[in-house]
Amino acid sequence: MLQAVSVVGALLILLAYAANQFGWTDTSSLRYQIANFAGSTILTVVAVIEVQIGFILLEGVWALVSAWGIVSVLRGGRSGDTN
Repeated sequence: MLQAVSVVGALLILLAYAANQFGWTDTSSLRYQIANFAGSTILTVVAVIEVQIGFILLEGVWALVSAWGIVSVLRGGRSGDTN
């Protein structure tokens, strides 16, 4: 069951990435940011359950960065803007 949950999380991230690469969406899209956040959050939870410190760090930071992207998009800015 945990493997199936992991696959769902990974697919969300990979689908967002592929959509961006094929030009179907861009990183300033709320849909892109939500898919990354949901996928990385799922994978973070799985990593915590499995006590995989490296993956907790990787996916946890990915989730935080994606959350920042969601906030940026909702505020009307682009997620990649630095000012």
